[in-house]
Amino acid sequence: MKSIQLTSNPVSDMLKHLHTHMGGQITRDANEHILEIDNELGNGTIRGISFKDNITYFEFNMIFKEDVSIAIDPSGQSPIYFAYCSKGKLTHSFGSEGDKRVLENFQTGILTNKSFEGHTLYFDKDILLQSSLISVYLPEGQKANTGNTLKEKLTATFFNDMGAGNFVYIGSHNLKIAELIQQMGTISQIGLVRNLLLEGYVHMILALEIQQHSDDLEKMAHTSGTLSSREMDSVVEVSEFIKNYPETQLCIKQLSHKSGLSPSKLQEGFKLMHDRTVSDYIRDVRVRKSEDLIKNTDLNISEVVYSIGLTSRSYFSKIFKKKYNCSPKQYKNQQQRLAAIA
Repeated sequence: MKSIQLTSNPVSDMLKHLHTHMGGQITRDANEHILEIDNELGNGTIRGISFKDNITYFEFNMIFKEDVSIAIDPSGQSPIYFAYCSKGKLTHSFGSEGDKRVLENFQTGILTNKSFEGHTLYFDKDILLQSSLISVYLPEGQKANTGNTLKEKLTATFFNDMGAGNFVYIGSHNLKIAELIQQMGTISQIGLVRNLLLEGYVHMILALEIQQHSDDLEKMAHTSGTLSSREMDSVVEVSEFIKNYPETQLCIKQLSHKSGLSPSKLQEGFKLMHDRTVSDYIRDVRVRKSEDLIKNTDLNISEVVYSIGLTSRSYFSKIFKKKYNCSPKQYKNQQQRLAAIA
């Protein structure tokens, strides 16, 4: 196993250190540093970006050709780490000798400690790993006064009552975070605009991770069932099918047969991943698709209705207005005015 030791700050130094051990090429855009690797060690990218309030974001999209461990030395600080695994599995331990815990596809994890023993991440060879790691640093000696800032809320929730030990939370599955990370990858802007957009997404991911922790605690005492990793993968496949074919007439029985899951399991998975029923998810996908068609094509409203698998224009107008607070026709006129100005 190839072992790499890093200090936890700043992001630029961490990427340079990874570059020294892994090779590849580093590029930079504002505060974002990207290491692209394509050699005998592995293939993919590692990106890191720092934001205000001592928040950093790391994203791994890698296939290593040998087992790799990356140990992060906290350097006298105890950041709160918010981890998320979009694909593959992410293994973590406190120190190199600590107990290992695994984040599987679409799982969240919150990790911190006061012993300054560091964090070690493990990457298995020949497995595509897509994961993110958000760290929030609370400088030594800083006091939480009002409890209103993000760091003060995080400290009160995950830090104040843990004594000198470790805090480990492995959450349930959450597909919304994967969708946000996917959207981050589509940002085409550069410079300050890109930095601000990325910061907005990172704050949304943090909010979802914190909400996931809160929801899991609330449900812990009366959880009626859980889905395996394979079953969650099936839910993801069905979700992608719905997104790719919004015009297809689907019912829960057909989707259950396609996924190999019972209707109740499928509904449970959609509630867990999307916080909505299968029918609500299909309706949301269709109305989002319709917005894209109105904005980016010359189709008239009736053609848009047909393109998303609906037959009633009045029903379409109702669900569109509920989501976008205007009728489809008003939305189309607004887009045409904006295009004329541009």
